[in-house]
Amino acid sequence: MSDFEVIETARGGTIKAWVKGVPVEPAARNQLENVAGLPFVHSHLAVMPDVHFGRGATVGSVIPTKGAIIPAAVGVDIGCGMMAIRTSLKADHLPDTLKPVRRAIERAIPVGNGKGGSHKHVPAMAETKLKHSGLMDRFDRIRERHGKIKSATYTTQLGTLGGGNHFIELCLDEAGDVWVMLHSGSRGTGNRIGTYFIEEARRALETRVLGYHVPDRDLAFFVEGEPLFDDYVEAVGWAQDYARLNREVMMARVLMALRETFPSFTTDKHAVNCHHNYVEKEHHFGADVWVTRKGAVRAGEGELGIIPGSMGAKSFIVRGKGHADSFCSCSHGAGRAMSRTEARKRFTVDDHIAATDGVECRKDGGVVDETPMAYKDIDAVMAAQSSLVDVVHTLRQVVCVKG
Repeated sequence: MSDFEVIETARGGTIKAWVKGVPVEPAARNQLENVAGLPFVHSHLAVMPDVHFGRGATVGSVIPTKGAIIPAAVGVDIGCGMMAIRTSLKADHLPDTLKPVRRAIERAIPVGNGKGGSHKHVPAMAETKLKHSGLMDRFDRIRERHGKIKSATYTTQLGTLGGGNHFIELCLDEAGDVWVMLHSGSRGTGNRIGTYFIEEARRALETRVLGYHVPDRDLAFFVEGEPLFDDYVEAVGWAQDYARLNREVMMARVLMALRETFPSFTTDKHAVNCHHNYVEKEHHFGADVWVTRKGAVRAGEGELGIIPGSMGAKSFIVRGKGHADSFCSCSHGAGRAMSRTEARKRFTVDDHIAATDGVECRKDGGVVDETPMAYKDIDAVMAAQSSLVDVVHTLRQVVCVKG
């Protein structure tokens, strides 16, 4: 018996979906068929168990393409991903009340979108890291060709969280070890890059003479060999590198904040730091292809990744099995079970308080759309992808900072 569901679509193309025991809404299935039918999709479309409706392409899909990239499939939260590191702290080192710890993290890391989501005074660490990264010169070269990509925020947002489903957590593993885990991406500048190139791809689509139908404007694409293709690859690469550095700076500042309460602790030598919204050139099924992971993590043989649950649910450190049919991928989380609007209609603050019992976090109306009930069952998601990853550590949240 196969570990995935094979879907042959009426529009052409093949879908291999790790969704056994996990619901997939009709709108998402329609998007999957739209993407799978594009002639430049290589071999098949791979679908992770956290799949749900997205912009153009579903979140939780792995799209291998030959000679083309779909900017909206990568999205506007370019390079969004996870970072986690284990500390020498133990559960019994934690105080009875964790609110001061949460407040210390919130003082160190700007959260949310808008003015409050940037540093008022850029920390020396962030400024130094940025200068030594080469990102400033690279961004200047991108802007020389694409002046509409204006940003005064990438210097002030390095080491910041953002809003939506981004978070910083303290977690305990099965041995009682304390982990720091966080989720963020390329912030406002990545959004500007993504939005700009999505619009450019739409304009290019209007001028193309194709022998096939593109069923959604958000599936507009760049063709390899075109100047805009190369420019997009350069810009998306910048955003992915910025996102990784953003997580590194943020992690360093969270650890610094923890030392206000815990003056003496160490961390593992290596942290896990992985993207889950990105595009990269890889070799699969006999060809070099562009692999877009839209809400999916690379899970090559032996590679470590992070699969977070929702607020108040479990999260996992995993080791990839290198499953060829998944293009060496796994899910990036539990996946939304409903839209944010639907969650706000369906659940109350009291529901959210009950669902996050035992977790030091915001318990107000502003985060009800992020409540655990708005997401799929993380245990069902993990069961559906048991052939893709092994669980190394199971984490439970005790502190959660949201944007």
